[in-house]
Amino acid sequence: MNYAVVSSSLHPDSRSRILARMASGLLQENGHAVDLIDAGDLELPVSDGHSAWKHHHSMDIQDRIGGADGIILAMGIHNYGSSATAKNIVELGARGWNDKVVGLLCAAGGVRGYMGVMHLANSLMLDFHSLIIPRIVYATADDFDGDEIASTEVAKRVGELIEQFVNVSIRLHESNG
Repeated sequence: MNYAVVSSSLHPDSRSRILARMASGLLQENGHAVDLIDAGDLELPVSDGHSAWKHHHSMDIQDRIGGADGIILAMGIHNYGSSATAKNIVELGARGWNDKVVGLLCAAGGVRGYMGVMHLANSLMLDFHSLIIPRIVYATADDFDGDEIASTEVAKRVGELIEQFVNVSIRLHESNG
């Protein structure tokens, strides 16, 4: 299977990027092709509901997301919501998200923003008919040590998400012929 892992953070020391890299590594260890899309490496326009979709970087995102059998989206949670960059990537990816299996990885400063990802998950489900894996990973600052995941529980949850994500995407792919 061919997967995209999107690290949506622009922060150079992003904890959600650490989660994305772990997910990418687990997928590759299981023999899957992975396109790691790092927002920090891209110059994406702000979605304006009009012409931003025609920007060459937006079209690149659309092609990369559209060509994947499933997508893992890693994001920061800020002020009880998913990051603006994550939402922008969803908007710019447009129809590339249609009917995709999506796994969500969230990094936040504290424990209280857990539900912050739901507005983005709802948008993916309702606007793009994406199938969201309900095992959403939520990690806090305490779960990291530098650029490593220090929490065995978070590492375990990332592994469980990847396992469910792969199983569902393979079954969906097989059922669609």
